[in-house]
Amino acid sequence: MSTAETADTAAISATSLLRFATAGSVDDGKSTLVGRLLHDSKSVLSDQLAAVELASRNRGQSAPDLALLTDGLRAEREQGITIDVAYRYFATPRRRFILADTPGHVQYTRNMVTGASTAELAIILVDARNGVVEQTRRHAAVAALLRVPQVVLAVNKMDLVGYAEPVFAEIAAEFTRYAASLGIAEVTPIPISALAGDNVVAPSATMDWYGGPTVLEHLETVPVAHDPSAEPARFPVQYVIRPQSAEHPDFRGYAGQIASGVLRVGDRVTVQPSGRTSEITHIDALGQSVDVAWAPQSVTVTLADDLDISRGDLIAPTESVAPASQDLTATVCHLHDRPLTPGARVLLKHTTRTVKAIVKEIPSRLTLDDLSQHPEPGRLEANDIGRVVVRTAEPLALDDYAVSRTTGSFLLIDPADGATLTAGMAGEAFADAARRPGASAEADSDDGWDF
Repeated sequence: MSTAETADTAAISATSLLRFATAGSVDDGKSTLVGRLLHDSKSVLSDQLAAVELASRNRGQSAPDLALLTDGLRAEREQGITIDVAYRYFATPRRRFILADTPGHVQYTRNMVTGASTAELAIILVDARNGVVEQTRRHAAVAALLRVPQVVLAVNKMDLVGYAEPVFAEIAAEFTRYAASLGIAEVTPIPISALAGDNVVAPSATMDWYGGPTVLEHLETVPVAHDPSAEPARFPVQYVIRPQSAEHPDFRGYAGQIASGVLRVGDRVTVQPSGRTSEITHIDALGQSVDVAWAPQSVTVTLADDLDISRGDLIAPTESVAPASQDLTATVCHLHDRPLTPGARVLLKHTTRTVKAIVKEIPSRLTLDDLSQHPEPGRLEANDIGRVVVRTAEPLALDDYAVSRTTGSFLLIDPADGATLTAGMAGEAFADAARRPGASAEADSDDGWDF
């Protein structure tokens, strides 16, 4: 790689934005932690704080209930629980953050999947009095399924166990062992008291035995930058530009957002699923001609040859194309109240491409509390996570989700009303290949769907 390209890659890798999600069992204090994080980092507007103070007084509380900063729905405030995914945007001098505060109840597993799907870090809360419980293991399993790169174990309510180091050490060791069995390589345990503010933004004066970072310090310093050149380039075509004007009578450009990797002028590329090849002759980014572009930039690319390319096609380097197939085996989380059953006719949306598909088989449903597989469940209900086999009308170029969270993910959509039914992740369920489910058998006829 040339000096200029190395400098380009260094600029690509630098990032000041961290997307993270929080999860925890009911009453573990997750909303209080988020509220404390926002409050103590001076990320709460004065009118927001005044509204929380008023709501707290109306509930008979002498001090502001910081959980109300995130539990915005009336039902959430009345029940004292988190129901919906709440997104919060805040910043410190060192980094900007997008926070997805996800629910803790088992019936809202789908909400956690939604919130954590784009997260680069997950904070999983544990009540120090209860330790690792079933819901803790469930949240860790979802984080592992979604390949969240970094996991923080926040052992909360340390004030209620006398700030005892052995309690924290035992919980941290148990969770780390379980996380390792899921393929989570790195866990950062932090003892905190969200209510008192210990180790959330400021270091605790009562836990001098802990020498690690506070929650905010870790969020500000955790490395989330990556080298895009280490990932295979993927460019889903969103729009074909054909002005056919007097100035540009023969111009044909392909516009979209680079999903992963780096594109350079002169690269030999293959258009999928057709398999036709060409060479990149020009890249336009923000109205400027550039020699190199990287994810997640939006660009327009021109090729040396006039190829039949349309929305939904995928442009990739010829030496590292994505595997194309009409048969897909994946791990999915069912999101809709209507169950997903074998034989269901759906639309499959992958990047910018949407094709007809049939759910051929549901080989298993995953029990998240003990990671056991329930074979041939017959259907997936809302919040269920399982394995499915899908046959598509046209070939799709999908990476394994472990390779790319963007080009390895997809949605199943109801063709009748456009409702999102299921979120899918292609390839293995967990990073631990020992958990590999069995392959599916050949399914029955397509019953009128011609593919």
